[in-house]
Amino acid sequence: MPEDQDRDQERLIAEALRAQASHTPMPPAGRASEGYGLLSGTDLPLGPPAPPGATVSMPSAEVPQAPQAPQAPADRRVPVLAILLLAVALGLAAGAVTGLLTLL
Repeated sequence: MPEDQDRDQERLIAEALRAQASHTPMPPAGRASEGYGLLSGTDLPLGPPAPPGATVSMPSAEVPQAPQAPQAPADRRVPVLAILLLAVALGLAAGAVTGLLTLL
């Protein structure tokens, strides 16, 4: 029974797509040879693709370089003990808040 429902749904979708496609206007015949684009013909005309092996050259322009951000000194490191103390302090604070909310 579920297979019949699946087939019915597929058939309904296929019929709906065919009906929609039959009501879609076709582009003028001259537009098809201009290159790739939307079927509606409302996009900019594009030329045909370049043949294989052809190189496409882009006009070169000077691209200004972005200023470099100052680099942090490499020798400045956070000690492991400070990280552990911070983690313990945050854990205790979170536990205290949770305990207070539980008591209320």
